[in-house]
Amino acid sequence: MKKTALLALENGVIFQGYGFGDLESESQGEVVFNTAMTGYQEIMTDPSYHGQIMTFTYPHIGNYGVNDEDNESDSIHAEGMIVKEYSAHYSNFRAHKSLGLWLQENNKLGIEGVDTRMLVRILRTEGAMRGIISTKELNPMVLVGRAKSLDSMEGLDLSGKVTCSKKYTWSSHPEHFTLPEMHQKKRYKVAALDYGIKRNILRRLSDYGCDVTIFPAHTSAEEVLEFQPDGIFLSNGPGDPAATKHAIDTIKKLHDKKPIFGICLGHQLLALAFGAKTYKLKFGHRGANHPVKNLLTNSIEISSQNHGFAVDITSLPDELEPTHINLNDNTLSGIRHRDLPIFSVQYHPESSPGPHDSDYLFKQFIDMMEIN
Repeated sequence: MKKTALLALENGVIFQGYGFGDLESESQGEVVFNTAMTGYQEIMTDPSYHGQIMTFTYPHIGNYGVNDEDNESDSIHAEGMIVKEYSAHYSNFRAHKSLGLWLQENNKLGIEGVDTRMLVRILRTEGAMRGIISTKELNPMVLVGRAKSLDSMEGLDLSGKVTCSKKYTWSSHPEHFTLPEMHQKKRYKVAALDYGIKRNILRRLSDYGCDVTIFPAHTSAEEVLEFQPDGIFLSNGPGDPAATKHAIDTIKKLHDKKPIFGICLGHQLLALAFGAKTYKLKFGHRGANHPVKNLLTNSIEISSQNHGFAVDITSLPDELEPTHINLNDNTLSGIRHRDLPIFSVQYHPESSPGPHDSDYLFKQFIDMMEIN
């Protein structure tokens, strides 16, 4: 017997469906959408989705189950799931359990039977908004009122909620991946600042010859430099970059010391450290098929993206130049310093899930450490 669930948006729109996962919990947060056709496990465990309820535009979710290898972190960080059709029956030789059981074990609630096309049209028109999924409270007006009282994503520093508690060294696991190891002749010592880092970023850095030590988000610049790294990596993560002031202050002290590579939130924080500005996108970029133009080569990359904020290209200081542009809306997708070995991108070159077009960026980081 399916259990009725409601999705309430802050604008008063109500969707009725059926719950799956942990039916005794509720999901609340910013309702966003992702257009990827696969990768629901990687998406749900990506720390960048902390505080958000994920709408999947692909209509059939759950059919290949869940395994123990594809998590991007130690837990589910997305607050809940919204799908058109949930499949409790799965078929995949790598699967260990169903999506619903996995959510239940992690105290997360999903809702199925939702007209996700209608929901996405609302989010694209009015913007990402706060919402609640519940199987316990079925009074629409009560849920709408509660949704309106939730914190807005603007002004939130969420890095402290997803970062590691203490520094650790990455140790690759023996999984088989589609991209081969690079077998570099030299190993490079990299300090990664964890604002919500994905495991596949660590895998690719390791594959390219990096010995990576991960530091908590609030680590001081002095502690990072005491480690004597060959390079510094700034990770992805959730929340408003402008509110993550501790990271901006740290990056200001590190910018002229070592080669730096930033991805997603790390890209935004790097730009802010040099004096640029960020702003909240109307509904964000989340999917595995976003076209990006490399302004340095005039080539086009199909990229995996996940962000709700962007760097204002008109605010870039003279020492930073744009390197990549999102072709869907001409927003800034990459920058580099004109003199220092520093660069960053707004998308995810680690490519899980997503294409491999941007994997060269890891080699670019290696080359910078080699020269410097």
